[in-house]
Amino acid sequence: MEQGAPAGGSAGAAGAAPAAVAPVVVVEEEEEREGCAGLWELPVERCERRPECSRCGRPQKVCLCPFLPVHPLKVSTCLYIIQHPAEESRVLRTVPLLVACLPPDKCKVLIGRRFSEDSILQCHLYFRYPELATVCRNPNTLILYPGAEATNLEEIALMPSSPSVMIIIDGTWSQAKDIFYKNSLFRLPKQVQLKTNISSQYVIRTQPTNTCLSTLECAAVALTIMEKNKSIQETILRPLQALCSFQLQHGAQIHHSKEHLLKNGMYDKPMPKNKRKLRRMELLARDLQPHLQGDNH
Repeated sequence: MEQGAPAGGSAGAAGAAPAAVAPVVVVEEEEEREGCAGLWELPVERCERRPECSRCGRPQKVCLCPFLPVHPLKVSTCLYIIQHPAEESRVLRTVPLLVACLPPDKCKVLIGRRFSEDSILQCHLYFRYPELATVCRNPNTLILYPGAEATNLEEIALMPSSPSVMIIIDGTWSQAKDIFYKNSLFRLPKQVQLKTNISSQYVIRTQPTNTCLSTLECAAVALTIMEKNKSIQETILRPLQALCSFQLQHGAQIHHSKEHLLKNGMYDKPMPKNKRKLRRMELLARDLQPHLQGDNH
């Protein structure tokens, strides 16, 4: 900045220049107000949500209750769904359908990101769900989250006295990972995973790999194993199948997994700029390389 010049301006700016510019600005503002004058008089339309079904949570015109069980399924296992707050605003959610299939005391949804009882900043969430600490310390509680330390759920179900409580995290894979690793309470229950090769039927939402399942599908498979009743999976998946069918009939497209798109050279989106997301994509592509080589032989 030159010596003697006022802050925010250049040397010689003080004097005749401001007086010459000011009237132009005033005229432009007046013209803008005159041009918008009619807009202020337009009636404001209220944005009203469509009436929703109290049971399935869907708009009444596309209610899925005909595909739900007439009466809640009788199960001995109690599910605790730890739902990331972002899932609440999603239109095509699966958890409301899961809740509608089970008795209220057998499927409880806890919403939040931080639940550690020793977290001062998030203690209101702990007191909001005071039973969570007790549930996590219960030796009969399992948490469904895949990993090297996880035991296959089928092996647990073979035990004489099977656990009666299961925690499932609802969110994207990155959100679920954040919740699992940043809440010390979720390290207390025994970690289990599903050993299954079934593909997700939730085809209106993109999954990372072919074997990634929605929260409802995970719960359906887990309950089928824990309760030793194959009809449970069929019953819980029925409303999901109806939801996807309806969406596809009204313009939705089938979403293949990122694994499928990469494997078949169909992934046409630019690679993510975020380093962590880019790293995940690179690892996924690397894991697929042996399969690609095998398909070429």
